[in-house]
Amino acid sequence: MSALHPPLARPALRWGAAALLAASALLGGCAVVPAPVAVADGDVYTTVEPPTPQYEVVPAAPYVGAVWIGGYWNWYGGRHVWVPGRYVRPRPGYHWQARYWERGPRGGWALHGGHWVK
Repeated sequence: MSALHPPLARPALRWGAAALLAASALLGGCAVVPAPVAVADGDVYTTVEPPTPQYEVVPAAPYVGAVWIGGYWNWYGGRHVWVPGRYVRPRPGYHWQARYWERGPRGGWALHGGHWVK
């Protein structure tokens, strides 16, 4: 027996190595993926003021005529969640009305827009 690994330590090393191998196998397939953001059709109401819009770097258009739709703060799960901007195919004869927050007459906030307008 070596001085570094006395007889009682070898089984513990084997179990430790086996546990480490099992944990690696279980966690090796894990991935951290952002949670999907629900986008509501129609108006959204809340009493919480939306944060200032985030600055977005608009990437190069993926194809000629692509329309950039800027990101916005959505209300989801009891909090504001940033929905990043994206490119979409244009609709001939229409323009995109961006989503926007408006303070209501009773102090709440309403999210409007997000649709094509003729």
